[in-house]
Amino acid sequence: MAQYSFGSGVLFGTRSDVANATPIRFGALQDVSIDFSFTLKELHGQYQFPLAVGRGAGKISGKAKFAQINGLTLNSLFFGQSLATGQTLTSLTEAQSVPAASPYTVTVANAATFAADLGVVYAATGLPLAKVASAPAQGQYSVSAAGVYTFAAADASAAILISYTYAQASAGATMTIANQLLGTAPTFQANFYEVFNGKQVNLQLNQCVGEKLTLATKQEDFTIPEFDFMAFADAAGNIGKISVAE
Repeated sequence: MAQYSFGSGVLFGTRSDVANATPIRFGALQDVSIDFSFTLKELHGQYQFPLAVGRGAGKISGKAKFAQINGLTLNSLFFGQSLATGQTLTSLTEAQSVPAASPYTVTVANAATFAADLGVVYAATGLPLAKVASAPAQGQYSVSAAGVYTFAAADASAAILISYTYAQASAGATMTIANQLLGTAPTFQANFYEVFNGKQVNLQLNQCVGEKLTLATKQEDFTIPEFDFMAFADAAGNIGKISVAE
């Protein structure tokens, strides 16, 4: 029986530049494409069609679209930098009210781990208040590093919406993206597997490097990150192997 392929398959990436690297599966894989391409050089005489065609430089490029987002995949296979426990979270439009009497200050709910201000708007109109260093007038506010917002007496009792970021140390992961020297990048082995009617296709690319990572959101749809990579020869001069049933 002839061999066919169906579905998105399964893709793994394993760091090849560090010892005992953890294999990483691209979760909720949507599709994978692997392109093998070469440049062609044509030898012409005085006629329209070439007398000979020679194959020049080759390139193997891949693209994977996957829905499951985790720090280990992004850091190990693309950034290759430091990965620490803890996450920066956003509190979006937290509802608060300016006190009716002095002091006209509001301490946000996550002040203990406050990180950065993202602005204040009036709840009734959505109009933004202007940030100032201190002594705010009506329609203005100031904020301390401890997450305490100060408003003007003229804004007493006003309903406001505050947005800010804060830290969560006990869960999640954070990558610090440093400006590294040119040429610095993690390398990994890619393993692709697909099975249909009991027959498998297996593709292994021994050395790969990430080329592009795209995080594109869409209204009323899931975010499907796209990861582009390119394969190259390993220390033994091998690119990889393809294994099929037929």
